[in-house]
Amino acid sequence: MTTAIPLTVPNFSLSGGLPVIARSRPGPDILAARLVIRGGSGADPHHRRGAHQLLAGAMTRGCGSLDADALADLVEGAGAALRAEAHEDSLVLGLKCAATDTPDMLPLLLAMVRRPLLAPDQVAIERQLNLQTLLRQKEDPYQLAHDQLLGQLYGEGPYGHDPLGVEGDLEGITGDLLAELTAGLGRQGAVLVLSGTLPDNLEPLLESSLAGLPWATHLPLGSSAGEPTKLEWGGVGSRAGSLMALEQDTEQLVLMLGCPTVPLGHPDALPLRLLQTHLGLGMSSRLFVVMREERGLAYDVGVSLPARCGAAPFVMHLSTSADRAEEATACLLEEWRRLLEEPLDPEALELARAKYIGQDAMGRQTCAQIAERLALVLSHGLPGDHVERCLARAADLDGAALQQAARRWLHQASLSLVGPAPALASATAAWEAAGGMDLSRSRSPL
Repeated sequence: MTTAIPLTVPNFSLSGGLPVIARSRPGPDILAARLVIRGGSGADPHHRRGAHQLLAGAMTRGCGSLDADALADLVEGAGAALRAEAHEDSLVLGLKCAATDTPDMLPLLLAMVRRPLLAPDQVAIERQLNLQTLLRQKEDPYQLAHDQLLGQLYGEGPYGHDPLGVEGDLEGITGDLLAELTAGLGRQGAVLVLSGTLPDNLEPLLESSLAGLPWATHLPLGSSAGEPTKLEWGGVGSRAGSLMALEQDTEQLVLMLGCPTVPLGHPDALPLRLLQTHLGLGMSSRLFVVMREERGLAYDVGVSLPARCGAAPFVMHLSTSADRAEEATACLLEEWRRLLEEPLDPEALELARAKYIGQDAMGRQTCAQIAERLALVLSHGLPGDHVERCLARAADLDGAALQQAARRWLHQASLSLVGPAPALASATAAWEAAGGMDLSRSRSPL
């Protein structure tokens, strides 16, 4: 087996430049691999939203000399898991297999990227599946509220749509366009991370899969230094700080309150992550205790802050009964404003730190989790020990530092509503009473 190496140094690079990070790990004889290619749905061509997700699905339907049936038989016959999907900033291919099957399975990752078949009938099947998923999503109030909020925050920018795309655009995506996208994969960088039981002939094995078709790529680069504006970090829409409502004949109201913030590598990403942990992680979180346990206002409540190369959305979300829409909206706005006006007390901050550390520990127990986490930070152009640096830095942050980050990035939020007309009217009244788009203004009666 290969000896473990420092996280910041690749084991080797393949012909053309693809960096390979190989982490030997004792335990069951399995291998987990994660190939991350910068780009993703944020790089979908204009009016072709969903192109990269369609390409990802088509990659799993044949590559090299294997058609769709042969590829499925090979993978399923080995009891392996092989998938590809588009994220906002990347195209991600994942593999998990028994170590004895590595010679057959691992080369598939590179074959899917360099030699996908893109058979017209298989592309058509994948397109139809995506269209069916989009149709089902129209019945999900959470998905509708989420998609509406993306438009408010990012407009036509790279993060303004779900990776799955939109119906009208998907129908116009051709196999020729997918072939063009395939030819451009890796121009913004890519990285392959392996964890588990490594084969002795790892480098020759991977090189052989690129024989005759070397892949010109490199380790993804980080964002530019300095303090860029939000527009430079994610294509923020002009409707930030707005309210939008979509009527749906249901008995509950879904609210999503959010704004664009910062990339994963930004200095304020860690304070915001601790705030997200404080507000929405677990049954002891602030929103769960106040809105569900104490006041009974929410069926479901939480906070999301995904990792992004650009302006990541910080979003509070909840569902409430239609007859309590105004109270729930007012309470949610009050909790958002609290982030700006009151620093976390030492006890709350210490709990947030403990949860943050615990989540990290639980997120690196398996080979697949280790490969996923390392590939994530490297694909953002960050050092391999980025998470460890954040864990060390978290101990030095106080409540004032978290409040300052909130004031810099959370002062202008947008509200997305989906529900019955009376609930929408009540929630809108609460929004207007709270001062609407500018939550940094002086406190208004709620």
